[in-house]
Amino acid sequence: MRFVIVTGLSGAGKTQAIRNLEDLGYFCVDNLPPTLIPKFAEACYQTDGKIDKIALVIDIRGGKFFDDLFESLKYLTSEGYKYEILFLDASDEVLIKRFKESRRKHPLAPDGRILNGILLERNKLREVKDRADNIIDTSKLATRELREEITKIYAEEGQMETELMITVLSFGFKYGIPVDSDLVFDVRFLPNPYYIPELKKYSGNDEPVRSYVMGFEETKEFIGKLEDMLSFLIPSYLKEGKRQLIVSIGCTGGRHRSVTIANSIFNKLKDSGYKVNIDHRDIEEDTNKGGKKL
Repeated sequence: MRFVIVTGLSGAGKTQAIRNLEDLGYFCVDNLPPTLIPKFAEACYQTDGKIDKIALVIDIRGGKFFDDLFESLKYLTSEGYKYEILFLDASDEVLIKRFKESRRKHPLAPDGRILNGILLERNKLREVKDRADNIIDTSKLATRELREEITKIYAEEGQMETELMITVLSFGFKYGIPVDSDLVFDVRFLPNPYYIPELKKYSGNDEPVRSYVMGFEETKEFIGKLEDMLSFLIPSYLKEGKRQLIVSIGCTGGRHRSVTIANSIFNKLKDSGYKVNIDHRDIEEDTNKGGKKL
């Protein structure tokens, strides 16, 4: 089990850090009173591995309860529970700027100068910082860069490549563009099997339509260019922390061309090791019906 205690200065990025850890599969609890850490740890260790990654945010918001932190850590050590401390820090100037921009009061100086609260908090956190396993100074880090640091330290090997769930979605423009699309591609420039009597009854899942659509050089060139684009975009989406990608491919009715192309892209992504789903939204839609769909 990996048991991470996230602490640090107010305004240094603890909220963003816990969100990043949650994206990495950690069971996260924010602002748990330190006195409850032993009971919480015991409960998690008794799940027989069902909960094997935990992150707790502990900071001075706990008020007088924060003073119980070291007693709780001492108990964890005595019972053989392994834990690690992540400490988020930042310069006084940056923290003051962040508080002013957010218009929030410092928890240790609700009616006074922000700087006084920061200095008081630094003093209270000095010992826990000295015991930290990892310290991240967020003074010059953008949100993306902090995410990268968290991922570097706490992600399992190869985990990020499997964190992005890709859905390849075929649809018909006559029924509306899927509202959750991230990328939309229009394949209505390809010859339409709908107008060929012997193909009309089939879909892009059937060999006759598939062979017809894939028989054109434009189709092969388009698929090649689309695959190149996705090969470029997906690693960048992963780097930015994106967790879901909807690639929508549309033709007129969503039954022939879009289904064929979507299946081809799905197979390519699957063979490349990505987590990918396929969804043919309008493949069975009665072409005589109208109405906008999600």
